[in-house]
Amino acid sequence: MRYAVDRMKAGRGWLAALRLACLLAVCLGSLGWGGIACSEEPPLAPIGSALGTTAGSTPKSRDALAGDRVDPTRRERLSPSDRDRLYEQVREDAEHLERQSTQIRRLSQLLRPTVVHIDANKPALRPRNGKASEDEAGSGVIAQVAGRTVVITNRHVIHRAELDNITIRLDDGRELKPQRLWSDSGTDIAVLALDEPDLDVARLAEKDAVEIGDTVLAIGSPFGLSHSVTLGIVSAKGRRDLELGDEGVKFQDFIQTDAAINPGNSGGPLVNARGEVVGLNTAIASNSGGSEGIGFAIPISMVMFVAKQLVETGNVSRAYLGVTLDRIFSQRTAQRLGMVRAVGARVSGVTQGSPADTAGLLPDDVILEFDGTAIDDDDHLVSLVSMTPTDRTVSLVVFRHRERMSLQMPVASREQFEPR
Repeated sequence: MRYAVDRMKAGRGWLAALRLACLLAVCLGSLGWGGIACSEEPPLAPIGSALGTTAGSTPKSRDALAGDRVDPTRRERLSPSDRDRLYEQVREDAEHLERQSTQIRRLSQLLRPTVVHIDANKPALRPRNGKASEDEAGSGVIAQVAGRTVVITNRHVIHRAELDNITIRLDDGRELKPQRLWSDSGTDIAVLALDEPDLDVARLAEKDAVEIGDTVLAIGSPFGLSHSVTLGIVSAKGRRDLELGDEGVKFQDFIQTDAAINPGNSGGPLVNARGEVVGLNTAIASNSGGSEGIGFAIPISMVMFVAKQLVETGNVSRAYLGVTLDRIFSQRTAQRLGMVRAVGARVSGVTQGSPADTAGLLPDDVILEFDGTAIDDDDHLVSLVSMTPTDRTVSLVVFRHRERMSLQMPVASREQFEPR
């Protein structure tokens, strides 16, 4: 406050001096001395400079001052031409993504009519609240098998249900009843025969050509939401040690995928980018009961091996070797046998009179190859034998006494040694 009072006093003194100078100038002007101009306005430059004025200029408006402000957090602003250039780049990138989306839309249009929703009412295993029956929903795919139009699905979807209690709902809303039913507990595959003309059938892959990293679609009815399509890749192959349901699945060789599979997807197709069915969605690994990115599908080769026999003969005949395999083939055992690591399937026993016995297989033999395929472990060998026709002679590569040796073996039918 003291500073302001002193400044005001100094201003009044300066004004008085200015007035005296002006009076003197007038007097001199009357004497003919000109060119001197006077003003009674005090010099306010120090104050004016705080408002953005300079000597000889007028104060700026508030709008002009706002235009000079800069956002310190923004490094640069895009010019209109920069924005136009970026929009063009985004458009070019979007065209690539749109081509992929167009492919998925085409696949959906092709496949949706071939996928069905299945409702099955069956006796309850554990009746609750007086209810003696329970409902189960799943999916299926329409296919041509052995000259018949059928729906292929999972056995656990329709197991224990009567034909009249199974409803097949098509993409166009029609509801059908199956005319006949076959199933195989060893692979969890079931086939429902239809008597309906002009149904669209799916195109099935001719062999297991799917590889890890391939793009796949899963189509089905997750949580009853029929004909849902999800996208993913093949995450792994040859999953053979899964614990599935109360009865289990004896013969396993699953494709693993991260395409979302949920309850209700069971029995629906897993499809490659060419629109070919490469697997039958069957199970998930989940702590929550919903999709967590780990789903499993039966390979199409196993599906068709089973489905074709079910339609043609009503049952599945599998090859039989007659060996007992070591379930815990360890590194220590492999080293004892002279192997660097435990690979293949170690024979721990041979059934008398079996093809293995006839071919001369011995305990401690390690089967390294079966019919040209390298063996990973005992489950892998069991899976391959289960999909071998019973009229075949197969070749084996066996490790015995620190050497590889080859054998030829006509296989037998499993029913001869393991009655149903």
